[in-house]
Amino acid sequence: MIQRRIVLLSAAGLASAFLLAACGSSTEKASTGTSPGNAVPVATAASESATSAPTGSESTPPAPVAGGHPVTTMVMAKTVDDIGSVVTDDKGMTLYRYDKDEANPSKWTCADECTKTWIPVIVQDSVQTVGVEKSLLGTVHRNGMKQLTLGGWPLYRYVGDTQAGQTNGQAKDKTWYAVTPSGAKSTSTG
Repeated sequence: MIQRRIVLLSAAGLASAFLLAACGSSTEKASTGTSPGNAVPVATAASESATSAPTGSESTPPAPVAGGHPVTTMVMAKTVDDIGSVVTDDKGMTLYRYDKDEANPSKWTCADECTKTWIPVIVQDSVQTVGVEKSLLGTVHRNGMKQLTLGGWPLYRYVGDTQAGQTNGQAKDKTWYAVTPSGAKSTSTG
């Protein structure tokens, strides 16, 4: 009886070791630099072409990461009523850029209290695109996370947009604008 338990425990331990070894392997490449001004392109991580459409099997909810920010897995160009073509995330929420940030080199300036209203768009390894040129995507380091950039501009969500397709942050304080698929700011005010 004891010998049988030892064999079962040994088998379970061996299986656990194999599973941990499989989970522990990673293909993620570490990027260099940690300051807000060090941008890292993610064009090589994008897994769809600019004209392909997502399938139903790709619509998994984003996983939370450090700081409570959801992970964005896709950006797409959408035509929004009264404003034209803008970029949205995988949930259809409008993405914004901040005039006080910098595009070359990428640098964020919205921090602390600002990020409670303007939520940085956080990504991990791959970002799929629909209607957005992959070569325009990149990242900038933000407190141990990667904030998505488009045309060098760090991207944000506005807390006042509660449903897909809303653009309540457009022209806020004359410094926040919905971002177009080219990375430019939308000048439409609806």
